[in-house]
Amino acid sequence: MPPFYHPREVISTGAAIFDKHRPLSTIIVRGTTSGARYTCRMRKIVVTSGKGGVGKTTVTATLGRHLADMGYRVVLVDADVGLNNLDVVTGVESRVVYDIGDVLAGRCSVYQALVQDHESAARVLPSTGGGEEISAQAFRALVDNVPDADFVLIDCPAGIERGFHRAVSAANEALVVTTPSASAIRDADKVVSLLAAYRLEDVSVVVNRIRPDMVARGEMMSVEDVCGLLRTPAVGAIPEDDCITLYQQLGRVPDFALSERAYERLASNVARREKKVAELRKPRKRRRWF
Repeated sequence: MPPFYHPREVISTGAAIFDKHRPLSTIIVRGTTSGARYTCRMRKIVVTSGKGGVGKTTVTATLGRHLADMGYRVVLVDADVGLNNLDVVTGVESRVVYDIGDVLAGRCSVYQALVQDHESAARVLPSTGGGEEISAQAFRALVDNVPDADFVLIDCPAGIERGFHRAVSAANEALVVTTPSASAIRDADKVVSLLAAYRLEDVSVVVNRIRPDMVARGEMMSVEDVCGLLRTPAVGAIPEDDCITLYQQLGRVPDFALSERAYERLASNVARREKKVAELRKPRKRRRWF
């Protein structure tokens, strides 16, 4: 029988134990009170969307922060060459020294180009703002050499052009972000069809900016409707939330935000490879005390 290591024994000795007998090996990390476990094999997840403006970059940044809060080592990679804004959304643009272009040119290592997110333990690998052409092979090698990461979230450019194929070629899983609108779902359907050619391990949908009140009145498609049209399971549903605007300006989501709980469930589903999407409820009206 394989050896059994109790978490308390591992934490007390400060050792990192690899259990090769498990299907997906894990490391029990010293000092984690929540029992978080790091996956030994790096998971490379591309976050993509057919239509621009559906909140793909915001989903990438917020999902990365929640995974980091769970104890995982997370690196966010901006694959949008020329129109990069992941560093702006995460609030690290003023501390960027090197970018992907510098790494590929040999002016620095991948580790030197990583920028620490000031709100979490996630790290950001910014893209180049110039028009340098990056081959799919070079980008794939760069992602494979990201140091000390359990999750690599790749912020894919919108659309299905060359940048899309470059980002997808470096991943082994995909999250397709869409809104319940007809135009966004039509574009997402094209993306799902293209992803089938890459034979990824898993492809899931994240339904963003959904309004539970409108769904209840029949004025908006539900998560089940979107999944049925795309023929792809959903891993998360993010409600429409005004606090997202605050997040984009200040770099954080307040704890009372409706979308905060939804992102927590999304991160949990991604980490556990589950497809459990809770039913979104209409938010309660806040009582005024003045």
